[in-house]
Amino acid sequence: MAYRSTKRTEARRAEVRGRITTAARELIAEGGYVNAQMAAVARRAGVAVGTVYRHFPSKPDLFAEVFREASQHEVDAMREAASERPDAPASERVAAGVETFARRALRGRRLAWALLAEPVDPAVEAERLEFRRSYRDILVSILQDGIASGELLAQDPVTTASALVGAIGEAMVGPLSPTANGGDPEAAIAPLVNFCQRAIGTEPAHVHA
Repeated sequence: MAYRSTKRTEARRAEVRGRITTAARELIAEGGYVNAQMAAVARRAGVAVGTVYRHFPSKPDLFAEVFREASQHEVDAMREAASERPDAPASERVAAGVETFARRALRGRRLAWALLAEPVDPAVEAERLEFRRSYRDILVSILQDGIASGELLAQDPVTTASALVGAIGEAMVGPLSPTANGGDPEAAIAPLVNFCQRAIGTEPAHVHA
């Protein structure tokens, strides 16, 4: 019975922790990190503030966890799009990955802004750098395949991929910014994809509207 009780306790703990991180992510998506005060997170999660602190000793600890979860979803989506047709040319796989990243970001603009550019605590910034490396590694793999097949000229795939990740983030900052005024944010996608394809040494392919 003690073992079953322990399992129930751990399951309950995981459920409460999940409610807390979900509440924090929702608040960040609505108004950024400043919107996710611990008391507001507790209210949204339906728990006491002290319960939040038992799971996360500080706000940076909570934000780092939320950042990891949210960013992993985006990394997985980009990886899936880029590997959907593993035998496709590298240029098409890069286009698929970048387009998927951009469209998902625009669908959840406030959360994407928080993940990409909003000023954050050093603990969260460390997570941001780690996930930038995850995006880079997806592109490195594609570039290595393209170089091996002869589609792409010889180049340092890590340097190229790192530059692409930086360019993608910078290009999306304007459309995602909470202070962006007017314009069609979707208009940024095709030029961004075209740039990435040219940057790896290929001609742009069609970008779906």
